[in-house]
Amino acid sequence: MIKYAKGRSELKYAVTKADCYLLRRNLQFVMRPDPHVMKDGKYLIRSVYFDNLENKALNQKKEGLKHRDKYRARLYNYKTDFIQLEKKSKQNDITYKEKCQMTAMEYERVRLSDIKWMENDSRKLIRELYVQMTLYQIKPTTVVDYEREVFTYEYGNVRVTFDSEVRTSLRNIDFLNPELPMVPALDPNIVILEVKYDEFLPDIIKQLLQVGDTMRTSYSKYQLSRNYV
Repeated sequence: MIKYAKGRSELKYAVTKADCYLLRRNLQFVMRPDPHVMKDGKYLIRSVYFDNLENKALNQKKEGLKHRDKYRARLYNYKTDFIQLEKKSKQNDITYKEKCQMTAMEYERVRLSDIKWMENDSRKLIRELYVQMTLYQIKPTTVVDYEREVFTYEYGNVRVTFDSEVRTSLRNIDFLNPELPMVPALDPNIVILEVKYDEFLPDIIKQLLQVGDTMRTSYSKYQLSRNYV
């Protein structure tokens, strides 16, 4: 399991595709692209988010609570041989993340509410999710797809991502199905720009990101996906 004990700062902006093109052009001279991208410079991320009938996670996000947790499972490029369970925590303006690997079969058991096996699992995050599912009745709620382009910078451990083509499955939680019907959850001309860093954001990155009409935003892709239900 990976745990970012120190936490990271995370800024989000809504930019147009035209501004995204300018930002990308500037950043590529200073930052490195992610080596795991596909030929088009992007990769697909699919996440299934956990929530309950009272929309605990969604409402905490909308209310802007300073301390909140969110659980999700994630895979890349529709490949089901590597799935990560993640807990993303927000404490004031700092983001913390814990991860562990889970199998496709384990997700299916969770989807079907077969969770007793999780209680004494060797992975701490699996056991923690079991408690949350039992105590707060959270369960897989919706699937979100989007395309991501990534640039990294060594100093400050900076990671800049461009997320586009955000789509939602509404209430369908067939996470492992590559043919899962999806509908747009965001204006196709809008790209979500995320800037993540450790203790500081280098001045050169700040300068490169000052292009066009960037608008600071607080919405999450999960919140976008729930606008329809």
